[in-house]
Amino acid sequence: MIANLRSLFMTRNLKYTIPALILVAGAAFGFQRIQSDNPEKESLILRLVTEALQGVHYQPREINDEFSEDVFSAYVELIDGEKRFFYQSDYDFLAKSRLLLDDFLKSGDLKFFEESTALWTKRREEARRRFTRLLAKPLDYSTIRTLETDAEKRRFVKDSTAMDGFWADYLTSRVMDRLYDRAYEKKDSVNSAFLPGHPEFAKNESEARIKELEIHDEWFDGLESMDRSDDFGFFINAYASAFDPHSQYFPPQQQEAFEIEMTGQLEGIGAQLQQDGEYVTISSIVTGSACWRQGELEVGDKLLKVGQGSAESEDVVGMRVNKVVTKVRGKKGTEVRLTVRKKEGSDKVIAIVRDIVEMEATFARSALLGDGIGYIRLPKFYVDFFNESNRDCSEDVRNELLALKAAGARGIIFDLRGNGGGSLPAAVGIAGHFIDQGPVVQVKTQGQRVRSYDDPTPGIVWDGPLVVLVDESTASASEIVAAALQDYGRAVVVGSKQTFGKGTVQNMLDFDRAAGPYYASQQPLGAFKLTIQKYYRVNGGTTQLDGVRSDVVIPSAFQHIPYGERELDFALASDRIAPSVFKAQAASPKRQAAIAATQARVNDKAEFKLVNEYSNFLRDEQSKTGLPLAWADFAADRKADAEAIKRFDLSGLRTDTTVAKMITASKPEKAEEDRRWLRAVRRDQTVVESMRLLLDLQ
Repeated sequence: MIANLRSLFMTRNLKYTIPALILVAGAAFGFQRIQSDNPEKESLILRLVTEALQGVHYQPREINDEFSEDVFSAYVELIDGEKRFFYQSDYDFLAKSRLLLDDFLKSGDLKFFEESTALWTKRREEARRRFTRLLAKPLDYSTIRTLETDAEKRRFVKDSTAMDGFWADYLTSRVMDRLYDRAYEKKDSVNSAFLPGHPEFAKNESEARIKELEIHDEWFDGLESMDRSDDFGFFINAYASAFDPHSQYFPPQQQEAFEIEMTGQLEGIGAQLQQDGEYVTISSIVTGSACWRQGELEVGDKLLKVGQGSAESEDVVGMRVNKVVTKVRGKKGTEVRLTVRKKEGSDKVIAIVRDIVEMEATFARSALLGDGIGYIRLPKFYVDFFNESNRDCSEDVRNELLALKAAGARGIIFDLRGNGGGSLPAAVGIAGHFIDQGPVVQVKTQGQRVRSYDDPTPGIVWDGPLVVLVDESTASASEIVAAALQDYGRAVVVGSKQTFGKGTVQNMLDFDRAAGPYYASQQPLGAFKLTIQKYYRVNGGTTQLDGVRSDVVIPSAFQHIPYGERELDFALASDRIAPSVFKAQAASPKRQAAIAATQARVNDKAEFKLVNEYSNFLRDEQSKTGLPLAWADFAADRKADAEAIKRFDLSGLRTDTTVAKMITASKPEKAEEDRRWLRAVRRDQTVVESMRLLLDLQ
């Protein structure tokens, strides 16, 4: 089977290669259903994962006792990292197998998985009974004590009594937060009815506990709706994460969510759904979507039934939102019939023909700013793998550049802040808009020669002054672009001290194809996102752990908070290779002076000084993990924080400091969204300083 795995990776088209930052937190908890209670299928998936990790992974680990301990730690962290369920005795029981997980992986033995899942399920059921019992009566707001909020500083509790104590303190902190917020929600007055000692406090405290019970019930409804396949997903990904932070197993339905992430498009009606007790309700409607054009579906409508075309409708009351979403989505051109309960209580059947839903916030957009400076924002690297006629970020950025050029732009700000990456070919294409052929990125595969990916298109779309904006969340494909343009001397990089630091490439392996027709009866088997390469800058350096260093550093509120690839467990190391042969642009004689002048203005600017002070405040606060639970101490702590934060209010410093207008045509229904977006751009001081930098370069 291993030969089949290697063959699949070697023959896949380059556009499927993903140097994307797919955030593991959250994704690991988003598993959907695969076939339940099928140990033979699970053993097959386990073997496929093992062979992929050992045979194809960029840096395979030896499957030994050290690896087993790492898997054990990762698994416990995934299922009870906050120490809310397991007792110390549970941990000790599971830890007896901590050196055997390597053997279980090799043999396909699911004994540990069975035991740990049964124990986790049992403790979750106990926890539900526990918080239900504790929230049924008034909590203790007078005893002087402290809740340690950092789980790494706490041990697993000894027994049920100690667990009761932890949950009581945890719930007390949440209810007190709710009461305090209600008491001080108005700036100019205090509602003392929510403070201890007031005659109405008991009633309000009871209502706060009821609300907290509803929130926890909803959380545990989600936990209880997970089946064996969800638990199996946690188990598999503990093994994968011990190789690197980005290798991850996806059950079949999860592939659809991945495609939406990469393309910015889905087929459906364009309504966002949310859980509201036993009902799934409409929480928002995408402007211009199929249901927006149809006009009858409204925010707040409750879904009662979902029908496909002329088929009989299915009752969805009591169904979890993830399952309802799969029934509402469907192929473009097909009809879905929604039976909804309107806000006034009437029931109505609404027929909607599904269409392509474009998540507009994903796509590139531009504006022409004052003094003839063009601005392009690219929130994500998107590409449609399956339909060449649909949107591609490289082509969209090219069109925005041409439009700004035609409008008389004298310089370009290319904003990659918060962009977590995406398609490698898209990154190469975008960098190519600013250079005239040549290498953009080097890629190294285990056991193979380094390969260079070059800009294939002669000519330059934009050859003028260029600033690239980055921050701590600029990652992967975005770092490829920023690094290449910096190495070529084509751009001044402005932003956080360094970017995220993800320099690895993943590819998606279809397990159905890997297993072959002999295992057809067990399909679908899902897919595996596997780290197969590292990429390097054209100067031979790497963004892995190091990120891209900004030429002009803009203070960030979270600059002292540990963040980035370097903070992730089992991240691959940073190293160097030989540089590519490339021709950097001759440095402008104004470059160093312009950078120095901009940095000086940034250092002296009131808003950025305040951000610096706030970042220092957050650093100090992060070390304070003990939360007082006696009301007087809790209130004093909250009041001190509120007073401290008042010093960092930026609203008075944020005014419209430039002008901005759209150049490329937008849909009429998007006018209000465009207006809000332009207002944010006008008030963005990083954008304003970048404009001044571009003018200094001319």
